[in-house]
Amino acid sequence: MKNKIVIILATLGILCGCQNKEQAFQYNVDKFYDLEILRYDVPEFESLTLQQKQLVYCLSEAALWGRDILFDQNGRYNLRIRRALEALYLNYPYEKSTDEFAAFERYLKRVWFSNGIHHHYSEDKFLPEFTQEWFVAACDKAGVNYDAAILPVMFDPTIMPKRMTAQNGIDLVLNSAGNYYGEGVTQAEAEAWYAAHKDNSPEPMWIGLNSQLVKNEQGKIVERVYKVGGLYGEALEKVVYWLKEALKYTENDAQRLAIEKMIAFNETGDLKTFNEYCIAWVKDLDSRVDYVNGFTETYSDPLGITGTWESMVNFKDLEATKRTQLISDNAQWFEDHSTTDPKYKKEEVKGVTAKVITAAFLAGDCYPATPIGINLPNANWIRKEYGSKSVTIDNLMHAYNEAAKGNGFNEEFMIDDATRMLYNQYGALCGDLHTDLHECVGHGSGKLMPGVTKDALKEHASTIEEARADLFGLYYLADPKLVELGLLPNNEAYKAGYYQQMMNGLMTQLVRIEPGKDIEEAHMRNRQLIAKWVYEHANGELEIIERDGKHYLQINDYEGVRRLYGELLAEIQRITSEGDYPAAKEMVERYAVKVNPELHNEIRERYAKLNLAPYKGFVNPVYKVTRNAAGEIADVQLDFTEGYIEQHLRYSRDYSPLPDIN
Repeated sequence: MKNKIVIILATLGILCGCQNKEQAFQYNVDKFYDLEILRYDVPEFESLTLQQKQLVYCLSEAALWGRDILFDQNGRYNLRIRRALEALYLNYPYEKSTDEFAAFERYLKRVWFSNGIHHHYSEDKFLPEFTQEWFVAACDKAGVNYDAAILPVMFDPTIMPKRMTAQNGIDLVLNSAGNYYGEGVTQAEAEAWYAAHKDNSPEPMWIGLNSQLVKNEQGKIVERVYKVGGLYGEALEKVVYWLKEALKYTENDAQRLAIEKMIAFNETGDLKTFNEYCIAWVKDLDSRVDYVNGFTETYSDPLGITGTWESMVNFKDLEATKRTQLISDNAQWFEDHSTTDPKYKKEEVKGVTAKVITAAFLAGDCYPATPIGINLPNANWIRKEYGSKSVTIDNLMHAYNEAAKGNGFNEEFMIDDATRMLYNQYGALCGDLHTDLHECVGHGSGKLMPGVTKDALKEHASTIEEARADLFGLYYLADPKLVELGLLPNNEAYKAGYYQQMMNGLMTQLVRIEPGKDIEEAHMRNRQLIAKWVYEHANGELEIIERDGKHYLQINDYEGVRRLYGELLAEIQRITSEGDYPAAKEMVERYAVKVNPELHNEIRERYAKLNLAPYKGFVNPVYKVTRNAAGEIADVQLDFTEGYIEQHLRYSRDYSPLPDIN
């Protein structure tokens, strides 16, 4: 199960949960192609104790040392390509004011953003705007050595065109460039290996979470395990070193135990230890500083098995957490009153904890693009027996909001002034609450029937799970219970969230899709699945109307839309609980994949006139450490002046332990 929610459209304003500084914080850093780089503030960092600041610093160092791992997981040529590009950038022998160098610099910045040569969201390979001949001549002149094998990978559009494909009817493993499987391993071979090694015990291990499947010299499928002394061992040694340093500054025994288990997992690769880590991490409820570190989410594996490397260091926003705690305190009520069949509901919702956090450092698959909410761990049995942690990341949402002010998006795509006024008044609040409901109770809701396993829905599991959590949040966003709890001011506010979700799912998210392409990313599929299903099952509740050659969403009956959300939620939960793969496949292929080409072109043309970047990412603050005479950390200060290029060059110089080929 994948529980990461990504920003829907960063061009829309989102609730600000942070305080303004006396001096205006500079959020905008850089902009190129369809990407914009932002800076995020870390409010209340100074309120942390010295011990907590020391812990944040050590965990941020542990986060950084995994950067090379993600590049390699995203493609076996990525490290070679990145290092050749960086070497040329640093040693470029010609005048840098030329169009060719400008194109080269944009390409390098794009590679950094995507942690490889494929678009971080669409999965398509992006091609250089400079020629292979120019690149070869420049490298020769600069004395840059590179593996010639990278040239066709970079410049030939037919080689490794997709980082991960979800296209129906083809071998998903062979046709995905991600480095989760060795060369020549087929989808059928991988699925057969996983089936033969499946753990059917009551407390199963997540087989394949931390390994690459390859063929040995005899052609037999074997695992290469991610661990110290194994695959990615050089990087994991550094991660372990800084996790051990973090042990010096833990806030309590529960936090210490969780970090010790993570260290042991990295050292041994033992999946039973990973389960023990997840349980210990979920039980650590009192620490203010928290983290995600390691092989966690499985979106990028075409089979949804192997985890990508990611990390986020954070600390609790004490005041804002009162909101999410109220939701988690009522988790059983939400479970009991959902539209799903009673046999698919949890009789007892355990351990749902929720908090609002301040991100202090982003790394791996959380950097530069990052989620705005997370719900972990992903193992269903752990969630059932021990619960889960749900977080909403307030300071990142605030940065998105500040960067989007006055961009003209709502004026262009919302149907009228009344709708815009409604959204301006309540849209941010609804977006915040929908994220809370999605993470706090959506992912934690429901149960699987006996014998149904997490991988039953195969390549469609991510889309179905995100749709399930989204629908849970959408259904309850309109419930009077939220007004009763004081989370919404009235029974009209939810309409802002409904309008935004339907408009985005049916129309505006299409700005992210290239002409002629299908939707392949799981979160985008989820959003269209919901919106298109509701639209096609509506009987006057909503419609798309045309005015002066432009199309707009009009909602005529918001309560009717809620009823449709509830109907779809019941079916999606049934599919999940029963592991009904044929129904999941039919649902996704019918509603989530294809787009209307005429509407698609119109939306892209209208959006292009606004000169906005549909994707946002971040640079991290720099942690400046002062040490005393004994070499101990005496103080930790934040520096927000490092630029995008400077940051990535520093990371590649100081935190790049892996060889070119792993």
